[in-house]
Amino acid sequence: MKIKKGDTVQVLSGNDKGKTGEVLEVIPKTQKVVVKGVNVRKKHVKPRKQGEEGGILSVECSIPSSKVNVVCSKCNKPVRIGYVIENGEKSRVCKKCGNKIK
Repeated sequence: MKIKKGDTVQVLSGNDKGKTGEVLEVIPKTQKVVVKGVNVRKKHVKPRKQGEEGGILSVECSIPSSKVNVVCSKCNKPVRIGYVIENGEKSRVCKKCGNKIK
């Protein structure tokens, strides 16, 4: 997967189209990502221990990685990612401007 934890991404389609956020978790097995503030669902939690409180929590759920694009820090737009090998090191680059992406 070309998306890594900590990347800033923009959602391309769905209910949260246009929203940007940081990738909190990457799930390569299912090709999904969890993005902060995107695809927020309500989770009803029951108290499990003595003194613990139950309630309704807001939880970010995963979305397919194909629905997000990494935002380039130089272009400030969602871009596709390419790879360049320099001095034996593989690095990710923006397809529009060629800027290295952390």
